[in-house]
Parts: sequence; C-alpha cells; structure tokens
Amino acid sequence: MAEPLVELETDVLVVGSGAAGMAAALSAAEAGARVLLADRSLVGRSGATVMAQMTVAVALGSEQPDHWEHHLADTIAAGRGLCDADLAEIVCREGPEEIRRLDGWKVGWARHEDGRIRQAQAPGHDRPRCVYVDFLSTGPAVAKTLRGRVLRQETVTRVGDLYVADLPVRDGTVRGAVGFSMADGRPVAIAAGAVVLATGGLTRLYRRNSASANMGGDGHALALRAGAELMDMEFVQFFPIGHLAPRLVGMDPIMWDPFRYKLGGRLLNAEGREFVNDYGNEEGAVYNVTRDKATHAILSEVQAGRGSPAGGAFLSFEHVPEARLREAFGPVIDRLAKNGIDLTRMAVEVAPIAHYHMGGVRVDAAMETRVPGLFVAGETVAGANGANRLSGNAITEALVFGRRAGESAARRAEAAGRARPAGSETLELIRGSSPAAELNLAGAIAELQALMAEQVGPFRTAEGLEQALAGIAALRRALGERPPGAPGPYDLGRLDWFDLRSMLLVAEAVTTAALARRESRGAHQRDDFPLMDDAAWRLHQTLSLKDGALALGRAPVQAPRAADIEEVA
Repeated sequence: MAEPLVELETDVLVVGSGAAGMAAALSAAEAGARVLLADRSLVGRSGATVMAQMTVAVALGSEQPDHWEHHLADTIAAGRGLCDADLAEIVCREGPEEIRRLDGWKVGWARHEDGRIRQAQAPGHDRPRCVYVDFLSTGPAVAKTLRGRVLRQETVTRVGDLYVADLPVRDGTVRGAVGFSMADGRPVAIAAGAVVLATGGLTRLYRRNSASANMGGDGHALALRAGAELMDMEFVQFFPIGHLAPRLVGMDPIMWDPFRYKLGGRLLNAEGREFVNDYGNEEGAVYNVTRDKATHAILSEVQAGRGSPAGGAFLSFEHVPEARLREAFGPVIDRLAKNGIDLTRMAVEVAPIAHYHMGGVRVDAAMETRVPGLFVAGETVAGANGANRLSGNAITEALVFGRRAGESAARRAEAAGRARPAGSETLELIRGSSPAAELNLAGAIAELQALMAEQVGPFRTAEGLEQALAGIAALRRALGERPPGAPGPYDLGRLDWFDLRSMLLVAEAVTTAALARRESRGAHQRDDFPLMDDAAWRLHQTLSLKDGALALGRAPVQAPRAADIEEVA
C-alpha cells in the first residue's frame, strides 16, 4: 500500500537553510509572508556557511577609508571580465547593511579596543576589508546568529530531513515542490506562492572538496527541470591551499588561508623555492594572489615534477617566530600538535580542493529566474563573481541575495493569491517500488567524483572533457529510470539514486560548458587553449533543457559603469 501523501501549504517555500536560506526566510517573514524553511538535513546547521571558517568581505572602512565602489572594482577585477556588474554592485553596495544587521544581532565581530570592527586584508583586495569573528569561527557564528533569529520568528515553519525532488510548474509558474520525508519515506507535496532555492553549490561533484555532503547541485537540477537557465557553469573555483598532508583529523582542510595572508606563509616547491611569481604574479610579503592564479601555479609545479610527495606544494611558516605563530593561531597550535604538526619545524603539504562554484542559475536583480515564482539566493546564483570569486565575498553574497530573494518572493506570493496544491510526475517516482539496484549507487557517486576530478578539474582538455561526457552518459544509463526498493525510513540507497540523478545532470552541464569555452579564463583553464580570448569569449554561456537534452546558448556580459572600468584599469 502506497504511503499517504503529506500536503503542506505556505506563501513562500525556501529550500536550503544556510546563510542565504535563513536570510531569505527572515526577510520574507518580515515582509508579511508565511514561510516554510525546508532542508534535507538539519535546519540552520547544514550547507556551506556553518563550515566557513574565515572572513566576510564588506566595505565598512573600519581600518582605513573605503567605499563599496572600491570593493566592486576588486570584485570585477577578480572576475576576469565576466561579472554581471549589476549583481556584483548589489553585493558590494548592500553588504555593509547586512554586516551591521548581524552586528546588531550580536554575532560577535572581532573588534579593536576602541570598539571598531577589525578588518583583515585578503587576497585580491586593495585594502583591509574582511570582517571576522575569529579566524576559525566566522561561518558557525553567522549560522548560529541567523538560526536564533529564525527560531524566534513565529511565521517561519522549519522542516528538516525533507528531500525536494521536483518543482511543479502550472501555467508557466512554479507553484510549490514535491519530495519525500527522509525520516519515513512518505511523499510530500508543498503548495506555495513562490519558491526560493538556496541549496548552495555543486562541489560534491569532486573527489576532494571542502563542502558539506549535500552540496551536489540540487538547486541547479531543480531549476533546470522547472525551465530556468543555468549560466557560467564551467567556472568551478578550487581553493589553492587545501590541506593534503600529513594527516589532519578534526580540522577543516581550508584552514590555512587566513594564516597565510596574516603571517605570510611561503609556498615552496620540492626544491624549497618560492614559485608563485614564476607564473606572472607579483606576490611579495603580503599574500595577495587570487585563488585561480595560485591554483594554476601549484598545479603547474606538480605537472613539471616539482610538487611535494603527496602531489601538491609545501606551505611553510618556519620563518615565523614561535611567539608570533601562537599569537596568530592561538589554541589551534595545540590542536595541530595533537596531529603531529609543529609549524616551527616543518612545512605542511597543500593542494587545490574544489571549494566554490561561480556559475549557477540565471536571475535578475530581484533574484527571480525566467520562470515566474522561482527565486534563487546565495551560491546557487550565477553572475556576480564572473570567472573567479574574490576572497570573502561568499557570505556577503549569501546575506544580500538571501534578503533580496525573500523580499521578492513575498511580493510574488502576495500577488499570486492562495496557492493551489502541487502535483508532479515525480510523485510517482517517490511512491513507486522497484527491484533492488544492481548498480552500487554509492560507488557510482564516487566514480563520478573521480571522473570530474580527473577530467573536469583545474586543468582541462577537449579529449578529457569528451571522456567525461561519455562517462557521465554511461553512468546515467546504468542509473535507470526508477529508484530502487520501496519508500522507507532513511533509505540511503534511494537517496543516492535521487542524488546521482541530479548530480549527473549538473556534471553534464559543467562539462558541456567547459568543452565549449575554447580559452582559459579565471577558474576555467584549458591546456589546449591556454590564453584568454576576450574578442571571442567575453560572454556568458547559458544552458537550458529542451526535450530532455541540454541546450547551450550565449548571453552578453552586463558591463560595469565607466567609473568602475577606469578604477579596475
């Protein structure tokens, strides 16, 4: 007997509860909407924000005079000519208000003795601009603060362990979602006047990544199937100095960044020589090379046979006095010692690790897609970061776009009137029973991750990308058309089937766009096309579904104002 359908109704449905999702839920509720905040994991404790340890870029001018236009100029420069200037401006202009809002909510920004908020200078910024709680707790503090506000908001209903599998479209408009409860397998239909996707990025597609296990491109796949466009999918940012060796237990692999730019940690090759400036950079005592360039330099040394034993580069703080190390690292020094790491006597090995995605769903300034009723927030949005994200912009973007998306969705829901019940063919997949899977689904996910890492990683070729597309197609054939078994509580096999279904679609989108872009720009590097070609490729690539297949298109870049162009130059 089929499990009974659980039917819910709300004004605004927000899918994903990281910083962007919680900001969207709060702003929609403040605008008078009833909100359902849904997450496939624990509400307010999943996604990227709670894992982010470092800093938040915003032009407060606390350390020295600053203005959002200076922040915008750095953002556009880092984006290698592909930033949507309108979206980038929204992030930089509205960022200070969001940071002050969190300050009023007692997030705990680090301060000077005179009360000024501390700001650090991160790579790619022309001045100290990045606020933090402390160098390892910024993301958790932001998530905890937002979670506390959500818990006190009576018009926000929180639903965890809910897997959203489809966004039904009626009369051209998204009117809700369908999915299933992971706790008991029951199908769920949610009627909503508007939907906000805040599901994060897609770095789970890669074998080595810094993301939570649920960031496999869920929102991208949902948006595509609903009729929205994706954009800039080829641009996957690799964090250049993810920890590689020796073994590090209980600590984030991307923890080294703030300490490198605070203390000037040296990147060394196997010969013991600093090499970053060998690749056209001008890094001095201050760590100021952007992530795409640092990634290129490290992997180029590895390819040349000058990498570290584990396949990366050495990061050394041996030149820094022990007292200075302890002042900067604090109790982290003791945690490193428990892992057998003494920074006064040894270097660690680091290598690029999939960290962020600049592409995503194409939206307008209201965060609405081309499908009425469907909004997007946070890392799932394309355009603001161009071909490479500026350090510190991720949480700023999540807060700003989340607030905008929530406000816009509330207005749309009010205009839409009472929502009608949502229905979808996907409900039949969720309810249906089928034989146990012959394919090892967890193994297939690992196979996809390895394929993406090897062929669609920081360095790409036409041959490798074509091999990746062939491998993706083979995995899709093996996956089949129906999930295995019957609905039940915490059935990880069925969850893997739905996850792989979305991951394969999104991986195909990334690979298709990467194969088409015949140049190197920012986070997209082609060994067979090593130069940037502004004449032919200063444009966005778009992807949409037509008759079940991906269709590639092009769109012009929204240029910055003349004043911004002059400042970047």
